[in-house]
Amino acid sequence: MCSIFEQRVGSRKLGKGKELRMAHAPGAGEVRAATVGGMLAGMAALVSTKLFGTLPNGTPVTLYTIQNDTLVASFVDYGARLVSLRVPDRAGTMGNILLGYATLEEYVRDTGYLGAVVGRVANRLAKGRFPLDGQMYQVPLNDGPNALHGGVEGFDKKVWSAQVEADAVRFGLVSPDGDQGFPGRLSVEARYRLTGDALEIEYVSATDAPTVVNVTNHGYYNLAGESSGTILEHVVRIPAARYTPVDATLIPTGELADVEGTPFDFRSATRIGARIDTPDEQLRRAGGYDHNWAMDEVGTLKTMVEVSDPASGRAMTVQTTQPGVQFYTGNMLDGTMPNREGGVYGRRSGFCVETQHYPDTPNQPGFPAIVLRPGEELRSRTVLRFSTLA
Repeated sequence: MCSIFEQRVGSRKLGKGKELRMAHAPGAGEVRAATVGGMLAGMAALVSTKLFGTLPNGTPVTLYTIQNDTLVASFVDYGARLVSLRVPDRAGTMGNILLGYATLEEYVRDTGYLGAVVGRVANRLAKGRFPLDGQMYQVPLNDGPNALHGGVEGFDKKVWSAQVEADAVRFGLVSPDGDQGFPGRLSVEARYRLTGDALEIEYVSATDAPTVVNVTNHGYYNLAGESSGTILEHVVRIPAARYTPVDATLIPTGELADVEGTPFDFRSATRIGARIDTPDEQLRRAGGYDHNWAMDEVGTLKTMVEVSDPASGRAMTVQTTQPGVQFYTGNMLDGTMPNREGGVYGRRSGFCVETQHYPDTPNQPGFPAIVLRPGEELRSRTVLRFSTLA
């Protein structure tokens, strides 16, 4: 089966089961750039590449940076990670709002999935098991009694192939049959594109055998700046009227609960810290917010989350074609992860907005399905749009 990545960008076809590789690997300090229209301001994006580091097995990892007249975003092919996102505050001062590390070695040691594309199945699978077409499959456990974000060695631990476009970087990965226990040889694309005041992320997956797929990005954001303390003063609006409560191991119970009268009602803009420590059993289980909000609609681009930081004036609107979003308030950031300014990331110093199908979907018949079959493509799109408060 030719991967989607090979079909679309014309990369050389490889033997079955082999992962795609970059057509070239820049040397240390080398920078390549592509522009359209010559001038950057108001006209075109610029994409540059340079060596970010080398893995212990000798594989080079490349840093890709896309810049237009509003935003600057950087990525690495290790985990197809978003590693930096610079946006202006109300005074026009650019600042990085994405939590991340200074070195490749720190990303290799990372256990928080910072900025990574996670899969095959993002979020949690109960007991690491799921049924498909009458057969039970087992994924390695890496989150207590459950599997999280694709198992012990998910997509975040892979070096993806990459293709530079005029205003985008397209990452590709081939996950072989049996990878982390999942059936089918899966081809995945994750395309990051800057357009005006927005970062667009598009995912496309195809398989040669029935499988399950739920891919998302696990970026942590702090609109005040990556090393600016907690996100508790950020203001959030989530228009969803329902969410998925979880059990003691953070697996959805199967219920779609009404947010009315609960700390999960963000239909009106509310500070993150306003109710995060209220004596609510759901909040206690997760140590804060780490839950999926449900919108049901699949395929329609809609606003799922709006976040703003009154101090800096930065605001972010998250739109997606996915039916759900996991809003996570960095409850497990424990001060052991180094930031890029010589400090550490403490508890609740960043939030995640993981656009997705619902957690544990293969074991929940009432949730929108994530089964992908040969001849089908699974597509989703997420847009992060930035603005400033008055």
